[in-house]
Amino acid sequence: MKKYISQSTHTSLVEKLGRLHRQWRAIVDAELLPLGLTHPRWTAIWKLWRMGENISQKHLADALEIELASLMRTLGQLEEQGLIQRHTCLEDKRVRLVNLTPEGIAIIRQMEARIVQVRTELLAGITPEELALFDSVIERIATNIHDKLSSTPLAP
Repeated sequence: MKKYISQSTHTSLVEKLGRLHRQWRAIVDAELLPLGLTHPRWTAIWKLWRMGENISQKHLADALEIELASLMRTLGQLEEQGLIQRHTCLEDKRVRLVNLTPEGIAIIRQMEARIVQVRTELLAGITPEELALFDSVIERIATNIHDKLSSTPLAP
């Protein structure tokens, strides 16, 4: 019986983490929508901002953990909004590089302010020590997952 309870607790933890992620994302998505940014758009420019200048489309797709083909439409929309620009790499003409425009950087500043506000609201009542412990536990789980994925062949 104890083994069953333990397994059910772990399933519940995974479900809670999944629900937490989806709800947090929905709140941020709603907060950023007035800026003209859907989830794929804001995550793409946020990741681009964090990665720096002259990032290849392929590296950006890899960092977002999506297929390049999935990213292409989003980049086209961001380009139409004037938030990014793409150009051919001088060293390898097959590679397209992506940069934020000044308008894109201005949107990032607005996004950052809104994301910080949401984070402050959602983490209200949680001490810095509790957040540090939570972060530590999540990092340990992530390490265990990485180790498991590294040692276990994945099904095709």
